[in-house]
This record gives sequence, structure tokens and C-alpha cells, in this order.
Amino acid sequence: MTQEEKVLEYLRDFGSITALEAMRDLGIMRLASRIADLRAQKYPIVKDMVAVENRYGEKTRIARYRLEDR
Repeated sequence: MTQEEKVLEYLRDFGSITALEAMRDLGIMRLASRIADLRAQKYPIVKDMVAVENRYGEKTRIARYRLEDR
């Protein structure tokens, strides 16, 4: 199974994915590149910027990707 297929399956199973989830759950280090590959194949993937708190209590934003039809 390719990395693109793994990301697509994850999106279908869980609804969305972040870079940390891709690394932890799928072993994929460059999620944004795999998302670009999927978009080039015409998959409707949306990026939402989500506010989170890091381990030091600082507010930051991360990208969470989802299929548009969800």
C-alpha cells in the first residue's frame, strides 16, 4: 500500500488527519507532500487550521486535513 493510499484510508476511517497523527499512526513524515499528491489526483482535500496548545502551554496552530465531502 502506498503512502497516499494509507492517508486516504485514514481520512475515510477517521475523518481527518494531522502531521502528528500521520507520523505516529502511519509512519509518514511528510504529510503535506502526500496531501499535495492526492490533490493532484483530484481528491477534494480541505485544510483547516486548528488552534492547539503545545507542551509549554503556548497557543499555536496546526493543519488538519479532511475530505471535502465530510
